[in-house]
Amino acid sequence: MIEESPSALADRYGLVRVGLRPPFGRYLADTWRRRTFARTLAKYRIQSENERNRLGLGWVVIKPILNALIYGLVFGLILNSDSRPENFIAFLLVGVFIFEYFGSSFGQGAKAITSNTRLVRSLSFPRILLPVAVLLEQLYRMVPILGVLGVLLLLIGESLSWTWLFIVPIILMMSFFNAGVAMIAARMSVHLRDIQQVIPVLTRIMFYSSGIFFSIDLVLADKPELLTIVHLTPVYEYISLSRSVLIADSPVDPSLWLWAGIWAAATFAFGVVFFWRAEERYGRD
Repeated sequence: MIEESPSALADRYGLVRVGLRPPFGRYLADTWRRRTFARTLAKYRIQSENERNRLGLGWVVIKPILNALIYGLVFGLILNSDSRPENFIAFLLVGVFIFEYFGSSFGQGAKAITSNTRLVRSLSFPRILLPVAVLLEQLYRMVPILGVLGVLLLLIGESLSWTWLFIVPIILMMSFFNAGVAMIAARMSVHLRDIQQVIPVLTRIMFYSSGIFFSIDLVLADKPELLTIVHLTPVYEYISLSRSVLIADSPVDPSLWLWAGIWAAATFAFGVVFFWRAEERYGRD
């Protein structure tokens, strides 16, 4: 009698390897079917953090306000007035608040797997739900932030306009972009933990190069090639589009809408595939 190999026995009795990466289509279907898990996890994290802090959800809006005040006081006095737009305070507020959404998604997304190792090793579910939960958590935080931003803009003299409604599709596009970035960072952090030490540096570099507290167009007016490159960077595009719809007399090239959409779709699609291809390795490395 010929002894069957373990793989042959597994095939005969319908057994599959634990943690086997499912086909891409089934993986997406499983993710969609369990989407409630990501929403619940995101809400639980917010609730848990609020219970530990006396001011609770207040820190969601206090932090970007403090950042805006610090950068406004420091760079508003240090920077040459030629590099600042006339509506500097509104310009700064929108830049800081919108960048906060990206920075938090990037930084927390990198820890989506490594900070949930026990969960990954003990339960079977599409691991992509963890970076998705991070994105949803940051999106839930972004809602009150946008409300506070609107109030601040009105207090400093900006007029309420119907163009403010366009902030919804901008945040939607940015959410897909942030989700893709979170998935990419989550997988890379599993393979190389040192990435988590580099991300704060990368985030800071992007913060200072995205025109948060100075006008890119004014600073790079005599460097058209470099200006074009900066205009095509996604974070700058989302910030510029947000300013264009929230602040009066802040026009942008209409092509930024197209590029922002392309960045969102391409980054999200790449992030999903990139993350899925390493599904079997999460919780084992």
